[in-house]
Amino acid sequence: MSTTGSSLMGEWRQLLARHARVSEALERELERHHRLSVTEFEALRHLAESDDNGCRLQQLVDDVHMSQSALSRLIGRLADEGLVERRSCAEDRRGIFAVITDEGRRRLAEATPTHEAVLERTLR
Repeated sequence: MSTTGSSLMGEWRQLLARHARVSEALERELERHHRLSVTEFEALRHLAESDDNGCRLQQLVDDVHMSQSALSRLIGRLADEGLVERRSCAEDRRGIFAVITDEGRRRLAEATPTHEAVLERTLR
């Protein structure tokens, strides 16, 4: 292996280790204080930032980097908790939208300072 290759491999391993530390800390703190996983938090954040506080599930798949089936289960859990609603697309009945609810917005607002504190602590 070349020197460049081993250097890149070392950087890659450092990046993976840092990502794991940050992800584990976020998962632990968000679950403990807000009963949210990191992916649930990210989905709520994307929905809150989107037009009309919702978006097509297909777009959310790209935004939160999940498979269609995993996202469908995630949205189902969030809907069961009253944090999002599923709605049909008016222009295309095959399209499904996820829309953040007032309760979802409240939970996201409560969890955001925890998310930011963990990022500040683990990335600085």
